[in-house]
Amino acid sequence: MNKLYSILLTLILFYSCNTPKEQPTTITDLQRIVPEISPDRYNVAFLIMDGTFNTELTAPFDIFQHTKFRENIKAMNTFTVANTLEPITTFEGMRLLPDFDYTKEQLPPIDILVIPSAEHHLDTDLKDTIMLDFVRKIDSSALFMTSHCDGAFVLAKADVLKDKTSTTFPSDIEVYRKMFPNLKVADSVLFVHDGKYITSAGGAKSFEAALYLCEYLYGKEVTDALAKGLVIDWNLTETPHLIVN
Repeated sequence: MNKLYSILLTLILFYSCNTPKEQPTTITDLQRIVPEISPDRYNVAFLIMDGTFNTELTAPFDIFQHTKFRENIKAMNTFTVANTLEPITTFEGMRLLPDFDYTKEQLPPIDILVIPSAEHHLDTDLKDTIMLDFVRKIDSSALFMTSHCDGAFVLAKADVLKDKTSTTFPSDIEVYRKMFPNLKVADSVLFVHDGKYITSAGGAKSFEAALYLCEYLYGKEVTDALAKGLVIDWNLTETPHLIVN
């Protein structure tokens, strides 16, 4: 009996010591790191959600984030916003932790909103009234509203592109025209700048649209340095684009 008792006790101790401890499953269980928002900079928010495409997010993020390494300019604070603080999964499978939840938190003032393309920007995302209301709210005070690839569908659905010319992913131009027949749409260009709205064809050409905004704000010398730092051949005159006003 004593031998059996010893065996049972040993088994109990073994399994209790080797049972995996429950891991935190939500961001509220983890230490949240809020990005530093430095004063006297442009605040640039990136609207992300499940299905966001990597390139349309990371290309402008890279360009804008690197402004902080340039001297004597008003650089940019870059951060992400979503309808949650839980991890979102990009179309390509990258897991990202949003910096702010726009449905619950007081956000820093947003000077520039970037809308990268996402998997469902042509269908279910356009039924997200909370997200569309957020875009309208930011539009009321932002200096620039920008989109890449099908992010233009979100701007259009939010009804902020009235009387403006815009563009989107080349193979979605006709869908864009049919869905928003009253909009002025440009094709055969990589990006369009009309008022405070900059819309781009997306993909790797998201770099060009972001560099254009930098050249508009900071001038050619600073932008050439940004492009060189990321090994990008940048020449605005050789980039097909449309500037309306």
